[in-house]
Amino acid sequence: MIHPIYTELTECRDCYKCVRACPVKAIQVKDGNAIIIHERCIYCGVCVDVCPSTAKKIRSDLSRVRMFMKSGAPMYCSLAPSFSAEFQGNEDAVLVALEKLGFSFISETAIGAALVSASIDEYSKNHNGNCPWISTACPSVVDHVNKYYPSLRKNLSPLPSPLQMHCAYLREIYGENIGIVFIGPCIAKKSEADSHPGYPNYSLTFDEFRTWLNEDKLNLNELTLRLNSNLETRPRFVPAKAARTTAYSIEGGMISSLSCGDNVYQDVAVAASGNKQIESSLDNLLTSEPLDTFLELLSCDGGCINGPGTQKDRSISKKKKASVEYTSKRIKEGNLFSIPHDFVLKALDEGYGLLKVSVNADRCFVKKKYSEEQIKGALESLGKYVEADQLNCGGCGYNSCRDMAIAFLEGMAEGEMCVTKMRKEAQTKIDVLLRTIPLGVVMVDDKLNIVDCNSIFISLFGDMEVEIDEDILSLIGGLPLERFVSFTDKFREQFNRKKSQQYRLRHNGKFLRVSFFSIENHQLVGAIFEDVTSPTVRRETVVNKAEVVIQRSLQTVQQIASLLGENAADTEITLNSLIEAFQVPSSSEEDGFTIDNEEDLL
Repeated sequence: MIHPIYTELTECRDCYKCVRACPVKAIQVKDGNAIIIHERCIYCGVCVDVCPSTAKKIRSDLSRVRMFMKSGAPMYCSLAPSFSAEFQGNEDAVLVALEKLGFSFISETAIGAALVSASIDEYSKNHNGNCPWISTACPSVVDHVNKYYPSLRKNLSPLPSPLQMHCAYLREIYGENIGIVFIGPCIAKKSEADSHPGYPNYSLTFDEFRTWLNEDKLNLNELTLRLNSNLETRPRFVPAKAARTTAYSIEGGMISSLSCGDNVYQDVAVAASGNKQIESSLDNLLTSEPLDTFLELLSCDGGCINGPGTQKDRSISKKKKASVEYTSKRIKEGNLFSIPHDFVLKALDEGYGLLKVSVNADRCFVKKKYSEEQIKGALESLGKYVEADQLNCGGCGYNSCRDMAIAFLEGMAEGEMCVTKMRKEAQTKIDVLLRTIPLGVVMVDDKLNIVDCNSIFISLFGDMEVEIDEDILSLIGGLPLERFVSFTDKFREQFNRKKSQQYRLRHNGKFLRVSFFSIENHQLVGAIFEDVTSPTVRRETVVNKAEVVIQRSLQTVQQIASLLGENAADTEITLNSLIEAFQVPSSSEEDGFTIDNEEDLL
């Protein structure tokens, strides 16, 4: 089965942005592709949000849900509290649409949240007002603890998540043979559904829900107009409407639904959101005194209203305002869900036993320890021989060169990810090429200052009597081109040309073939100077022209009668071009450029 998040390899573009953003570094770069290692992944969806080429995909369960809807079982939708922020102004239309899509009943996940909050209050009441637990409302946080902080597992709430509690309650009152589909903002809920079958059966994101609406040609704005015109009837929530817990989707919303939430200055519960805050909180728990407060931790910044399955065209503040307004309106309506005390006691007693499925314990990820010698060797493989080489630029996606070296040892990273290493290697290759190529080469910037050149260029155009070595070449970089050549206008022309241009230049009694090229989208212009009067080039020209003569002579033997006249003419032209290639230019000819006809030189 495809995991909730996966990489479309053909679209991955070596940017390492997902590596940089992943809070647990669950991305392995292999053969240039960023692959998710699912044993490490907490399904927070950050990589999906930051991927510039949309190579990170969310698994679509829409087709499976469509098939499931045809099973004949009564279908219940567990609708996430954040729907009021996601579909502000069209909340009632969402319910109408769900009914038209085939759901028999619609219930709020906030009902499960109300049961969780009531259970926490019951526990606190019996323990001097304290409940030292980490909330299990966010499956990404649960995965984070289970995989990376196994010693803190004992601090996780023994209660199932609000979604799981909701599913268990629906099955308790409506029977085990119902189907439950969650619709909300979360990717991690897909993982929760995979690992706890039936709690729920399937999980869809709001984005998938919109796709479903489009496929069935349902428009929420039109449905809202029909509702306002009494052409549609608003379906009711079962078993009832939730109250305060409809604010569970915002940071602090869970605490506001607890008994202690009425006290603005309470100190028995703390809320935090965002992976950086989560990791900081968990790190602190490893070294601090035992947990003595309730921690509401949500992986997404600002809460579930900012989940990876939501639209990103509205700010968190607007979504939060919409959620708060919806909850405030709901509380004033009355006829709200009444907490069944017996179920709360049952939840405290049984915990995850409410979910009548066998669940494998989450395995923690154990990081392998590497010796300083191994890490030093990895750093050297990355071109980090001394501490000054460790720039910690973050270009590879890791916070430091040391972290990158450890990932390299783990097989999670490739040497090519190191920007400084690749830049140095590229510069070395360029330097070797420039110094060994038997042609004059120069590169200039848009101010016509020399960026780089080789000794042959200097020997062709410089007036130096000393031997040209690396030290002299290093001094030439940055000098104006006009100090060496008079035809700087030809270089300037190349900055505006779409195609490279080739010329033949007569200079100091020599014929030079000049080929211009641009680099970095016309940020730099370079030129290659080939001395076509040199013995090597002339020998190659003779060989090429001789082969042409031989080939045509063989054809003449086969068709001598009809081709004699044509072959004689071709031979004369070929031999004349050979003579021209060996001809020493007349001293009376002036230096300068002419457009190069390559056929004369091949």
